[in-house]
Amino acid sequence: MAKETRKLIANNKKARFDYFIEDTYEAGIVLHGTEVKSVRMGKCSVKESFIRIEKGEAWIYNMHISPYEKGNIFNKDPLRPKKLLLHKNEINKLTGQMAIKGYTLVPLEVYFKGSLVKVQIGLAKGKKLYDKRADIAKKDQRREAEKDFKVKNLY
Repeated sequence: MAKETRKLIANNKKARFDYFIEDTYEAGIVLHGTEVKSVRMGKCSVKESFIRIEKGEAWIYNMHISPYEKGNIFNKDPLRPKKLLLHKNEINKLTGQMAIKGYTLVPLEVYFKGSLVKVQIGLAKGKKLYDKRADIAKKDQRREAEKDFKVKNLY
């Protein structure tokens, strides 16, 4: 059996900065023909998007897929809500965990797995301002250490 290729289309870096990611899930996404063509060209963004569970189904909102140039009348609204494909027991588990105060669902990545478009979603808890400051301080320390290491190796 051939190994499944995974080609990243969109990444949500801000989600990892704003939230503690507790758990991740892989979900399929229901798209129409011109949307898939647009995603293949890399014209997809999940920066401001979020996920809700309504009536036992998961939906992603504000996921922007640019209209396909050659799609004319077949193009759909770029910001329309899109259904996520998850197993019923996964949806029930997520609903139970989201009932706990402070948990939310955020999309982390959109990628192709073989020929299918997949969304990696994370069960997340919001960070406070001081948590974000701590992350920035860690990044700065790592950057300084890499800079010092680079300078030492040049001489």
